[in-house]
Amino acid sequence: MTKTIRIGTRDSELALWQANTVAKKLNDLGCKTEIVAVKSDGDILLDKPLYELGITGIFTKTLDVAMITGQVDIAVHSMKDVPTALPKGIVQAAVLKRANVLDILVHKGTLDFLKTNGTIATGSLRRQAQWLNKYPNHKVVDLRGNVNTRMKKLKDNDWNGAVFAAAGLERINLKPSQFIDLDWMIPAPAQGAMLVVAMENDTYALDILAQLNDVETEICTHIERQFLRTLEGGCTAPIGAFAKYNEVDDTIHFQGVLFSIDGSQKFEVNKIVPIEEWKKLGFFSAQEILENGGSTLMSQIREQLKTK
Repeated sequence: MTKTIRIGTRDSELALWQANTVAKKLNDLGCKTEIVAVKSDGDILLDKPLYELGITGIFTKTLDVAMITGQVDIAVHSMKDVPTALPKGIVQAAVLKRANVLDILVHKGTLDFLKTNGTIATGSLRRQAQWLNKYPNHKVVDLRGNVNTRMKKLKDNDWNGAVFAAAGLERINLKPSQFIDLDWMIPAPAQGAMLVVAMENDTYALDILAQLNDVETEICTHIERQFLRTLEGGCTAPIGAFAKYNEVDDTIHFQGVLFSIDGSQKFEVNKIVPIEEWKKLGFFSAQEILENGGSTLMSQIREQLKTK
């Protein structure tokens, strides 16, 4: 049996790059594919910060509907944009090998402002909180839109810089010469990974997509997203998580953080465990933070976001 697999994607340059990457991999396996691009609410509603929109999965919801109604067969996402609970009937079909996980600062002029006062742009509460934790004298302003739009806004404003995911800029050759790696900033859960989802009853698509799955990336992103889900952060709380497999001693190194929105409070967990303990590592790490004051902070964050 052969059929054309319709690949749903957002219509930004980066999202289309990701969809075409999956299409090529499927074509190499002998599959026919068709790209179906849609515009998400997250791409349309640019006048408010993401946390104010109050919608879980704002970048994925439109594609979820397109899959459930049969307009597309599979969808490709930046995994960090995907809610930890998928809609009924939709399942994780493949996690592609992870790219660069780092956040980077794209800056204008010198970096002298890092020692004094500066203005940094980001639409992410996680990046905002970590930046203010390190640079409490700085100001952080909201920055929305796809990567092309955000790069243009940085150019057109008098900000000192803006924070981006390195992987996104690298994928579409938009990474400028003036940047620094923020290796001290813990990335978003599943940052740098691409996720393909399909309908749970579509055995044809599921069997083929299984061949694209990278097990190491699947395990590490599972840990990170389990940590996020256990903290009940959704996509908006200032939560960072990064798991890395060390093949030398067969261990997983996990770092997880929870910040207050203003960056003044920080809860952190850092663990190295045997690979056999990966399945509940994110859960136990999150529980440790919740039991040591993180639960109170999460309640405060939820109240703050309600009143925004």
